[in-house]
Amino acid sequence: MALIEKLAEIVGAGNVLAEGDLSRFTHDWTKRYNSTPLAVVRPASTDEVSRVMALAHETATPVVPVSGNTGLTGGTFNDGALMISLDRMNTIREIRPAAKIAVVESGVVLASLHEACDTHDLVFPLTFGARGSAMVGGALSTNAGGSNVVRYGSTRGLCLGLEVVLADGRVMDLMTELHKDNSGYDLRDMFIGAEGTLGLITGAVVRLFPKPAAYATAMVAAANLPDALTLLNRLQIATGGAVEAFEYMPRHYIETHVAKIAGARQPFDDMHDVNIMVEVGATAPRDAVPREDGSIPIVDYLEEVLAEAMEDGLVIDAVVAQTEAQRIEMWKRREDAAEITLDRLPIIDSDIAVPTDKVPEFFALTDARLADLDSGAETMIVSHLGDGNVHHTIYPTTDDAAQHDLIREMIEDVVLSLGGSFSAEHGIGISKKPSMARRKSPVALDVMRAMKMALDPKGILNPGKVLPQG
Repeated sequence: MALIEKLAEIVGAGNVLAEGDLSRFTHDWTKRYNSTPLAVVRPASTDEVSRVMALAHETATPVVPVSGNTGLTGGTFNDGALMISLDRMNTIREIRPAAKIAVVESGVVLASLHEACDTHDLVFPLTFGARGSAMVGGALSTNAGGSNVVRYGSTRGLCLGLEVVLADGRVMDLMTELHKDNSGYDLRDMFIGAEGTLGLITGAVVRLFPKPAAYATAMVAAANLPDALTLLNRLQIATGGAVEAFEYMPRHYIETHVAKIAGARQPFDDMHDVNIMVEVGATAPRDAVPREDGSIPIVDYLEEVLAEAMEDGLVIDAVVAQTEAQRIEMWKRREDAAEITLDRLPIIDSDIAVPTDKVPEFFALTDARLADLDSGAETMIVSHLGDGNVHHTIYPTTDDAAQHDLIREMIEDVVLSLGGSFSAEHGIGISKKPSMARRKSPVALDVMRAMKMALDPKGILNPGKVLPQG
């Protein structure tokens, strides 16, 4: 109780939740990692975060940071820990259109940042289904990817500077607005993707981009994945690298979406095995300004490129969105992925990345090996095909943990044989720690542990996450 009273002195009694309804803090989006925090503290400033961390360091109290709590790997599991929610630190400090940057606090919800940028004809291009609740700090802490990585890169590439509170409460100001700064170690990148194990991100300088004045969006069916990848390369050349999204949804995904989501429709009159949602963004007036007849040049151009690809046999069906409502329907089909894939048990969900040209081989190898391990298992797939990120979900026929481990190891074997990674954009948390122990370079793990010990010698920052035991 003494700790709770001291926390109340820092942030106010109404911002320390030690009893009552803490349900939104007891589990992440998957609801597979359930826990009870010691308390939830909601600081409103970096100074308050600093004082809370100094107190936690003094008392050796474990701390788990939480943003929108939309993670999938158990990264906010918190039994008996003090949770620091940054939801009150939700100020967009400034948007500087000339420099194309925004200075934000880590509790800013992605959708709010998107709306604020829109008024300046700019975009912060990080986007995914949970953008209405996910926050900037959480996205940075997991180095989130999303659907627009193919054009803009992951969160790490969208960040110029950070403000970080260390385990002992010291504030490290890395809030550079520079695109080039070669003054020593790049400390910023240490904290991006560290999942709160090295420090608490309280602010960031993020990159903005010109808002496309027009979009051309389509659902495309290809005979096979190699043809789809050939189409991607052709589109990149034809548009000067303006492909914003290239999302793969196989037949089973489409069938499941239609069955589970009220009002959902299949994209074509006929079902196809390989379905791609492609979007191109145009900023140049010559591509975006409507003609006298109302047609938009970039939409017409996408239709022309797809028609040529159809003549060449790369495309077997295509529907180009003619209205914003049709575009939204195409995006919703893809963004409903978590809702339709993570709603049944038992489940083995993987978030892997391989070189884009190796994606077809990944599917062929895992399908063959899964049949040997569990012939009755079902698979659900959706992929950011444009950057080689595959969300690969398996529904095994048994709850046997040992069998699940064999399947996970099989997936890891395939991924690493293709030069890929067992973790692409969801982070490590708890669920991927065994993969870290098995697959990460022992030397790399030693270096990570040394960094952790140097920055958090008492081990209070998000304990038990990311790093396997040495």
